[in-house]
Amino acid sequence: MSTPAIDVVNVSKVYRRFTRQKQFATLKSALLSGSLIRDLQPDETFPALRGVSFQVPKGCTYGVIGRNGSGKSTLLKCVAGISRPNTGSITVDGRISALIELGAGFHPEISGRENIFINGIMLGLSKKEVQRRFDEIVEFAELRDFIDAPVKTYSSGMYMRLGFAVAIHVDPEVLLIDEVLAVGDQGFTLKCLDKFSELRRRNKTILLVTHSLNLVEKFCDLALWLDKGQTKAEGETKRVVASYIIDVERTEEQELSKAESARLAATASPALPSGDAMPADPVDTGEAPADMFKATEGRWGTREIEITGVSILGADGRPGHVFQCGESVRVQMQVRAHQPLNDFVFGFGIFNADGVCCYGTNTNLEELEPEAISGDGLVTFEIDSLKLVEGTYRLDLAAHKLDGYPYDYHRLLYSFRVKSRTKDVGIYRPDHQWSFTPAIRFKPPKDEPGR
Repeated sequence: MSTPAIDVVNVSKVYRRFTRQKQFATLKSALLSGSLIRDLQPDETFPALRGVSFQVPKGCTYGVIGRNGSGKSTLLKCVAGISRPNTGSITVDGRISALIELGAGFHPEISGRENIFINGIMLGLSKKEVQRRFDEIVEFAELRDFIDAPVKTYSSGMYMRLGFAVAIHVDPEVLLIDEVLAVGDQGFTLKCLDKFSELRRRNKTILLVTHSLNLVEKFCDLALWLDKGQTKAEGETKRVVASYIIDVERTEEQELSKAESARLAATASPALPSGDAMPADPVDTGEAPADMFKATEGRWGTREIEITGVSILGADGRPGHVFQCGESVRVQMQVRAHQPLNDFVFGFGIFNADGVCCYGTNTNLEELEPEAISGDGLVTFEIDSLKLVEGTYRLDLAAHKLDGYPYDYHRLLYSFRVKSRTKDVGIYRPDHQWSFTPAIRFKPPKDEPGR
């Protein structure tokens, strides 16, 4: 078996939590104490990495994904040699170039030209090698007119582009990348991606830390999912990404459910006496808004017909809060008529996160004439295909008379999230297709991204 480019074995990294307790007055006192970490209590330390092991074969593009605070950047710094693990070992075979903190070694008072030479030498090139690649670095960074200006006069984008250009032209055998693709406009980002593709074709090893799952699927041969400093999954990219997405959606379900319960508890106001006028109280204690299309969450009504429960069901028939674009969804209202009635309408509406009404209808608009209701019943509103773009949405549910008199209004108390791998914009995603004349050609879609 060939030697891996990167071999990480049982690596752990512990940081100290900085609080007012046990602060060292001087470096000498810290050193004389024997250990900055060993003698601290468990609640005074933070384990950024816990027993992480993996291998990156030579020529492999390896993605590391996970939530904020999962240990991704700490892992990359340990591999780069910027930070040392407390336990375990890391072996890297080949010259490293790390795109972690772009331009970290730049001196603001000297020119971009001088900084290129200093940084290039710091990254392992000789002066002649830097000189030979100088024009290519400047051209890639798009800084020809500013290369002799002091770096302190550069914008943040110029500064980052120069750091990226130097690091990428070191011609490393192992390239470490940490969320640095947002270093310019879209044109420059595409140029960076083209450079990555070139490095892959030249069989360079790339370790990529990113939140962009599309990027991981497109470029990476293998992937690692870190969660709270531990390995949750490792191996084939699609499988790891799919497992991560499922876990993220599970967390989102819990957060949305918790927020929904809090809204329902906050709006659990008593019913209004039948025939009474609307009170002059705020909407969340019972008042109907003057403009029904101005989104303000709350609940109001006489409760002669009461909405006693609401469920949002996915294609599998299970209650949920996170759905895929195009999935079938059913909204069920459990209702109770406290006395027989023959004047009733049930309404349904969807608002987006900005409070814009995306869609609304009711049984009267759809020419369903009420006949009778008594006791408990179930109202189901079914959407065959949820054609909304990715985002968070709220439901508007109601039971009222034909003239609008409220029995029970639930305004924006129930939320759900639509997920989509297509990052289009707006609200509605209609069925559609593209067509082109023969003079316009596109490459066929790839079955396996990045291959």
